[in-house]
Amino acid sequence: MRVAIVGAAGYTGAELVRLIHTHPKLELTWVGAKERAGQRLSDAVPSTAGIAGTGDLVLSEFDPAKAADLADQADAVFCALPHAASAAAVAAIFDTGTRVIDLSADFRFRDVAVYTEWYGEHPRPELLEKAVYGLPELHRAELPDAKIIASPGCYPTSAILPLAPLLAGDLIEPRGIIVDSKSGVSGAGRKPSPSTHYAEAAEGVRAYKVAGQHRHGPEIEQELSLVGKTALSIVFTPHLVPMTRGILTTAYAAPIEGLTAERCREAARKLYAGAPVTVLDAGRSPDTLWVRGSARAHVSYEIDDRAGRVIAICAIDNLSRGASAQAIQALNVGMGWPDALGLPEVGMFP
Repeated sequence: MRVAIVGAAGYTGAELVRLIHTHPKLELTWVGAKERAGQRLSDAVPSTAGIAGTGDLVLSEFDPAKAADLADQADAVFCALPHAASAAAVAAIFDTGTRVIDLSADFRFRDVAVYTEWYGEHPRPELLEKAVYGLPELHRAELPDAKIIASPGCYPTSAILPLAPLLAGDLIEPRGIIVDSKSGVSGAGRKPSPSTHYAEAAEGVRAYKVAGQHRHGPEIEQELSLVGKTALSIVFTPHLVPMTRGILTTAYAAPIEGLTAERCREAARKLYAGAPVTVLDAGRSPDTLWVRGSARAHVSYEIDDRAGRVIAICAIDNLSRGASAQAIQALNVGMGWPDALGLPEVGMFP
């Protein structure tokens, strides 16, 4: 299958390049970037230097008015543009009849009012109902017919995966869920900013956009509400930690009476059978180092009897399982291929 990447010079775009290169059924035929248009891919993504057929590709600027030209060169398009900028590109590609996998938030929400509240006006709101949220573990049956796959955010992935089995099995109360997440700096993207400058990020850990201010909060709530079949709200607190890749999320919830950690693990193993999610045994907690560069997620469960809380933990690589690898996983499922086809399951250790 021929695939293209719009936004190939960013972190998620570069990760897509890496993963597509080793995928047995995907061929990268077109790469796009606005500021680096005209450069070889190896100049924008130095890790592709010397890779014939990949590093030699020349970056082009994508023009939505000429989306049909791109459709002639690709059977599916990955769109790795920033929020808002992505909507116009995805809409233009969709109009050609080409399948598009979007890594921004522009098509993740079912309710346009929620999108508008957090991101502003949507240029093509009628397309929201045509998009499928690209978390294969929860939306597997919808993906084969999806022309727009909205790849989940990295924080939402790390929060939804450990909590979904508990809500699906009515093992926890839907009220009072707390999600505490810690992310590496690459989650902020390739463009530098004062808060992600090395000197300001390397020696500290900070919470940001607390008390319901982070855009990923309503995305988490949307998916967990669907799983739990009831509207719920969460307390979500993200943190920036001095590492490049990875997210560690610890979620707290009130358990039903008599719940055991093993029952939680059994529910997760059942829901994620055959999916790239590892449910760790008792006494083991996820570590971002174990999944670095991997398309897998690690989850664990413990019960704090004294406090009366379930502790559900998840570790993912934010650029891989939290973005690019998950986008490819969704395409795999949509094509009827195995989830993990062409994706790295063993993390880079150490």
